[in-house]
Amino acid sequence: MIDHENNNRGLIDTYEALRLAESLELDLVIVSQSEDIPVAKILNYGKLQYQKKKRQGQSAKSTVKEVRFRPNVGTGDYNLRINQALMWLNKGDSVKFAIRLRGRENQYRQQAGEMLDRIVADIGQVGKVQSLDKRSLIVQIAPV
Repeated sequence: MIDHENNNRGLIDTYEALRLAESLELDLVIVSQSEDIPVAKILNYGKLQYQKKKRQGQSAKSTVKEVRFRPNVGTGDYNLRINQALMWLNKGDSVKFAIRLRGRENQYRQQAGEMLDRIVADIGQVGKVQSLDKRSLIVQIAPV
């Protein structure tokens, strides 16, 4: 058993451990369920649950960055956005590319689809394609 100050108390009777926990107004929690002797610790169980939930929330955060293009983007702007996306992918974030068409630009959907293929080819070595939707002109790339 481990007490509330992280001192190892050794092998203690269960009822005695429960009495000690109740006297400190804390809980007796089994930390490791082994075959021979389970390891128990005296601590505040509500606080433990809160910390676990908080850690899960932090580790589960996978941010998705979005990059929007127009079909007639210049090479300088294109290269700048691709380099920014490469930086995000190396950092561990996912990147979503969207090509927006307005008005007469809808006549050139084919060129926008080719631009998506060009994006995938430029970033293919750093990330893997999660989804490629040529109908809505969106590609999502996750880090490798």
